[in-house]
Amino acid sequence: MRITALAAHTPEAVRAALAARGWETQPAWFAAIGIQPLVVLIEDISEAEREALVHWGTKSGADVLTGEGWALVAGAASRIAPLARYDRAPAELAGLAPELGRLLAARAEPPRSWPIRGGELSLQKPVIIGIINVTPDSFSDGGHLPSVEAAISHGERLMADGSRLLDVGGESTRPGARPVPADEEIARVVPVIAGLIKRGISPVSVDTRKADVARAALDAGAAVVNDVSGLQYDPELAAVVAPADAGMILMHTRGTPATMDDLARYAHVAPEVAAELAATAEKAERAGIARERIVLDPGFGFAKTATQNFRLLDELATIVALGYPVAVGLSRKRFLGAATGRPVEDRDRATAVACALAWERGARLFRVHDVVMTREALALAGATTTPT
Repeated sequence: MRITALAAHTPEAVRAALAARGWETQPAWFAAIGIQPLVVLIEDISEAEREALVHWGTKSGADVLTGEGWALVAGAASRIAPLARYDRAPAELAGLAPELGRLLAARAEPPRSWPIRGGELSLQKPVIIGIINVTPDSFSDGGHLPSVEAAISHGERLMADGSRLLDVGGESTRPGARPVPADEEIARVVPVIAGLIKRGISPVSVDTRKADVARAALDAGAAVVNDVSGLQYDPELAAVVAPADAGMILMHTRGTPATMDDLARYAHVAPEVAAELAATAEKAERAGIARERIVLDPGFGFAKTATQNFRLLDELATIVALGYPVAVGLSRKRFLGAATGRPVEDRDRATAVACALAWERGARLFRVHDVVMTREALALAGATTTPT
């Protein structure tokens, strides 16, 4: 007899073991997902539901920890899955089925592509989003692109280096930054977007919180709108994006650049960010933006302390479990400097490592300044997580 411990952090270990013993690809993958450990936090439950969960856990073999109004349920996904079925869950727990079913479906079949205006981006490999900041005051590269031609040439280099989407921004949203009038922001970004499209350098995203800027950028050929305010700043923005069939990146933040550092208060950062992002996505869908066109960004560096950013990165799977593609903007952020001691201009190595960690936790889109270094880190991370 021989006993071997398999890696528990990835379903790939079980899939490979089953495939090596003759299992077909798809059954092996679903079986591997099914026996992966899963922990779910269930909140706002009644006393009757809490007691029913404890009783169910005793019978099913799942671990259940409870308190007033909440429960933590842990076990193999296949043991927890019956709670998502009306015909198998106890009657007292029928209310769990819809949301738990969505969570399990997203876990088993994550999004494989992202439809954007005029096409789609495959998520089977990393989507690197190259940053083009045409601002005088961005935190790491403000004023580095002094002309439209310089910005277009920079975009050309980013694409040659491996970007699959370019993100053009004309307003700094660093902590303490002041708003830029819409007409000034339009004057900064639209000539760059139009110039990129004219040269066949696409697809292009516009990084803006404003409906007027988004409208002008879409008219110039943008395929994606990246809103760092998560539809909080301009209530008209969703109504501009929806009829254009553009991709929409919704980022988590609290307050404004002037106030967000004072709002970094969380009891448990990842579930709270997930809940706020879920509400934002629901708002976007109610406004007519198709679910499959939405990407969520947990907002590293926005209304979060360094410690909270690290916890959020480690627990990124909580955001991925919402079922939308996840983008991360880790590039050169302050919390990377807190860990490495490096100044802002020397954080590209840390950025690349952080992106690799985010890929392993389920992120699929990566907004960065240095594309080459990130591309190599993600190639290595992908090589360890892609079944052969």
